[in-house]
Amino acid sequence: MNRREFAALAASAAMVPGLGARSALAAGALDATLHGAIPGSPDDQSAAIQAALDVASAEDVPLFLPPGRYRVSSLILPQRCRIAGVAGASILDYGGDGHLLAGQGCSVVRLDQLVIDGMDLPLGETVPGTLYLSDCADVAITACRFTGSTQAAIALDRCGGRIAGNDIAGAAVGMRLVESAGMSVTDNAVTDCADNGILVHRWSPGEDGTIVSGNRVERIGAASGGTGPYGNGINVYQAHGVIVSGNRISDCAFTAVRANGASAVTISGNNCARLGETAIYSEFAFEGAVISNNLVDTAATGISVANFIDGGRIASVTGNIVRNLTGRGPYPADPPGFGNGIYVEADSTVTGNVVDGGPLAGIWLGWGPYLRNVVASGNVIRGTRFGIAVSVVEGIGPVTITANLIAGTAEGGIFGYRWADRATEDLVNGASPNATLLLSNNRLG
Repeated sequence: MNRREFAALAASAAMVPGLGARSALAAGALDATLHGAIPGSPDDQSAAIQAALDVASAEDVPLFLPPGRYRVSSLILPQRCRIAGVAGASILDYGGDGHLLAGQGCSVVRLDQLVIDGMDLPLGETVPGTLYLSDCADVAITACRFTGSTQAAIALDRCGGRIAGNDIAGAAVGMRLVESAGMSVTDNAVTDCADNGILVHRWSPGEDGTIVSGNRVERIGAASGGTGPYGNGINVYQAHGVIVSGNRISDCAFTAVRANGASAVTISGNNCARLGETAIYSEFAFEGAVISNNLVDTAATGISVANFIDGGRIASVTGNIVRNLTGRGPYPADPPGFGNGIYVEADSTVTGNVVDGGPLAGIWLGWGPYLRNVVASGNVIRGTRFGIAVSVVEGIGPVTITANLIAGTAEGGIFGYRWADRATEDLVNGASPNATLLLSNNRLG
């Protein structure tokens, strides 16, 4: 079959309902089987597919993998790489020699409608993922399925582009995105991962700008242990300007969204359920976090904006619903323990939130002297042990607590605390123990 005959066949096949090979059937694509690849063969197909990749790159055309399983190892993606298959049917099985797919400095990478199976085999010591790309500015990974990776399913270093509509299951980490530039992660399903779902990471703090939106992240474990690096649905580490929005995140050993040292982060509109530790974190050395309109249902603790001691400050925590807190975490917690609805420390507003049900405070403000310039207003708190805790230790900055409705609590409304010890009577009626604390128009129902 010559190129023209294949293009004609591709055009007619594109009309077959459910074939799902829109990219693969583009006019001019190379058929890997015409270059020696044999679908379903038990023999290693690496040499044939590598040769076909190199020809396709040289001719600047896509490579089409017809349906079938291809056992391969250590494929090197060429400068202009486009591989497409038939959804659910074009399968690359890792043969267990070093890596499966890797590319460095590629000008274009397009992977579409492939199944990439790591076969639960170990990767080389320096290989972080079944698919590993570095320094590739124009990446698109779409409508693929990844399974059986002993490391990350997708590992990208210093790359840009988009990862959209993929299904990732059974990996150690779903996606490991390091020092990205202009990366978009949308509409993927990431499930049943041993350690983390989606990791947005930088080796040192810096602008990143990754968008993580519309993904479904479920059943994420913490097989490697620890008290926070693992077990997270979406983990943003030292990456600034990241947006995490509109994701469904559930059944994680630790956190739905954990932003550590990440400035100018937006965590908005996420639906988070059944988390083993704190549902949403903004912690350590960060400046600027918007945490808005998220729903948290069942977690040890709701939302925590912490570590003013390390420079963590500036947050807007608005319009969130936090409910059904358990207070039971995966490790012994430092005081005051798990079970608070919302916790903040410095240069922050906590407004218009609803906290319903929890074993400690609906809102906890500050820890010892680490409290400054905080407003808590217009919140509804119901069914917690008590409404609001506020630090009254010497050296705190101004705090305003106003127009909050507190109902159905076991112990009362608003209390001053010296670290973990209660230091005042109920302040819900407006009596302030010091000049830095302003209370007004709060109501105990």
